[in-house]
Amino acid sequence: MITADIPGFAVCTMAVWRITHLLSQEDGPFDVVLRFRKLFGQGFFGNLLDCFYCLSLWIAVPFAFYLCNEWLQGFIIWMALSGAACLLFKLTDK
Repeated sequence: MITADIPGFAVCTMAVWRITHLLSQEDGPFDVVLRFRKLFGQGFFGNLLDCFYCLSLWIAVPFAFYLCNEWLQGFIIWMALSGAACLLFKLTDK
């Protein structure tokens, strides 16, 4: 049974969305994030930073560990956090 609390899940979902959006879609203050993305170029990590959906999977990992104690529960919450962040991205995308 999944025991992650709803407010904690909601806050973590917003955090996953915000961090992923910042890293993949925004330039950041003083173009720091833009320079960070350019640093990685077109390799694996550069391509990862260009894809919101891919990046949300990796950003969600520590939040899933925070919310869960068991590996199966953590895996389900991990996918749910990434999926919720992707839904928010689709809702807020121009």
